Amino acid sequence: MRHGKKVAHLGRTNTHRKAMLANMASSLIDHKRINTTVARAKALKQFLEPLITRSKNDTTHNRRVAFRALRDKYAVTELFRTVAEKVADRPGGYTRIIKMGNRLGDNADMALIELVDFNTLYENDKPKKKSRRRGSKKATTEAAAEVVEAQTDTPETVESPEAVAETEAPKAPETEAADDDTNKAE
Repeated sequence: MRHGKKVAHLGRTNTHRKAMLANMASSLIDHKRINTTVARAKALKQFLEPLITRSKNDTTHNRRVAFRALRDKYAVTELFRTVAEKVADRPGGYTRIIKMGNRLGDNADMALIELVDFNTLYENDKPKKKSRRRGSKKATTEAAAEVVEAQTDTPETVESPEAVAETEAPKAPETEAADDDTNKAE
């Protein structure tokens, strides 16, 4: 039975596994996406997400914890500057695993793991909606009042149907009328 054994050993010793995850996490932070096996990607996700959460609060202690896990000062700097800035409003789920099929050599399940906020293909032009669970009722009523004020501030002009017909009716150019006269003369 494997009760309480939640660590994916990945066929490695404890120190080798920690070193491999640190290297993979540093590569993911530097390159924003990497290809690996599905099992490694899932282990990397569990390893990296708590570090990204810590990077939101830039303190000396959090930097030391991140450096202890990553063992690369350039990756720690990148994590606390660019990555933390992008994920500041995200409550979790900083990485995405996309399954890529099987590897030709040994038929291993391959995956692409990437940082969610750095992928420009999945970004929409729509503004992000705020969660209603965390917002107060007062904030939502104020936002609705601002929308109503914005709609009432713009004056709407109503034109008569004759004015609309005059502006939309195309005018015939004079050259076509002259051509019609010459065709009739022939």
